[in-house]
Amino acid sequence: MKKAVKSFAFHLGEFLDVYLPKQRNSSKHTVLAARRTWHMLLSFICSTTGKTVENVTFGDLNRSAILDFLDTCDSERGWSPSTRNQRLSLIRSFFYYASGLERTLVIYSEPLRSIPLKKGPDKSHILNFMEPEAMSAILRQPDVATKKGVRDTFFMVLMFDAAARDCEMLSMPFNALDTARKTVYLLGKGNKPRIVPIGGDTVQHFIRYAALYHSFGDGTQPMFYTVRHGKTNFMSDDNVAKFLQKYADMARIHCTDVPLAVTPHMVRKSRAMQLYRQGMPLATLAQWLGHEDPETTLVYARADTKMKRLAIEKAEAISSPVILPAEKIPSMWEGNEEMIKRLCGLA
Repeated sequence: MKKAVKSFAFHLGEFLDVYLPKQRNSSKHTVLAARRTWHMLLSFICSTTGKTVENVTFGDLNRSAILDFLDTCDSERGWSPSTRNQRLSLIRSFFYYASGLERTLVIYSEPLRSIPLKKGPDKSHILNFMEPEAMSAILRQPDVATKKGVRDTFFMVLMFDAAARDCEMLSMPFNALDTARKTVYLLGKGNKPRIVPIGGDTVQHFIRYAALYHSFGDGTQPMFYTVRHGKTNFMSDDNVAKFLQKYADMARIHCTDVPLAVTPHMVRKSRAMQLYRQGMPLATLAQWLGHEDPETTLVYARADTKMKRLAIEKAEAISSPVILPAEKIPSMWEGNEEMIKRLCGLA
């Protein structure tokens, strides 16, 4: 038993601390997502088995337990099919890694192959975004007289202004924001960096936030963090999703345009749609959002029914040629005696 416990703990530590960041050179987002996935999974296993983390073995992480974990998170956390599949992929990758080092562990990795990926609706041409009025209503909800309200407001303002991904926000160090140049440094998917301009109002929100949360002035610390047992950690995506939905529910009382379900990615899309409507070319928008393929941003052109409606109204306003009513259009034979005779067979 002791050997099995040591084997699991050793391999998981090597997977998270060595294999992903150093051997695979995975992005910070991938490593962070893997850590969060395993934190949730181990918490679930401990709660269902009554074991402590130190006593969890490979045998506790069987196919049935993994399925129960995924299904529970689906119902309790509202995971989308893509989120569920991503978590499953991170779990599988650890087992494949471990079985590659110890062939006997293949008995635990093989059953996971039979867990099917969850298929979701094809939303490639559907863009869920908020109109400016709805976004503004959400931003007005935090109580900026409180420390947490200042933090939540700045997080949402910066995410919207920079059109940043949730993972880019959560992995951001304190020194990523340059107040002099009014820019923020974002590290996107695949460790691809980009520098995005931000507005003066966002800088003011940052200054107020920094005075409360970063008085120590360490630029390498996480921009957004939580403190647990005296240790500073990156803020979790679950925390962001929770306070964003809370403010959305509060805002909906005053603005019915606020969607029932508001996600961090919807905030990013809302900003992108705003930039597109203001005339930003799709190629530039793709660079702003950190997309490798400019074709990805075509969804904004397809989805913007407001601009399509304005185009139709503009087209209808253009004067069309005057067409006489049917009863007033003279017949081609009217007043033409020769044609009348031919038509009647008299000519």
